[in-house]
Amino acid sequence: MSVNISNVEQALVEELKLSSQEARVYVAIVKGGKMDAAKISKKIGIDEGHAQEIGKSLVRRGMVIEITATEFESLHPRFAVTNRYRRRCVEDNFPFKKNLRVDNIGIVLERPFEDARTK
Repeated sequence: MSVNISNVEQALVEELKLSSQEARVYVAIVKGGKMDAAKISKKIGIDEGHAQEIGKSLVRRGMVIEITATEFESLHPRFAVTNRYRRRCVEDNFPFKKNLRVDNIGIVLERPFEDARTK
């Protein structure tokens, strides 16, 4: 299955083993730029404390950086997705090699990432 903006969250779950809420938060940060837990909470409709936990989880997964104690920013999608895929390979004990679907996730998210940061 090819990756496009409408199924990118599903691809993140399948290829990178993110939870569906982690995928939603990551895509929200990519599309919206730097966000704090309150803004994430409002954007995707979850509790602010849970948004904070998910943000920290994405930091541990190597996809997001913590700007302040409550603010998060995505790394460039190509880097973030490849970084997470590399970690997943280590976790699942299989060799890191080119994965076109993973590459396509980064490509699909690149435009919204750049648009959000050049407004």
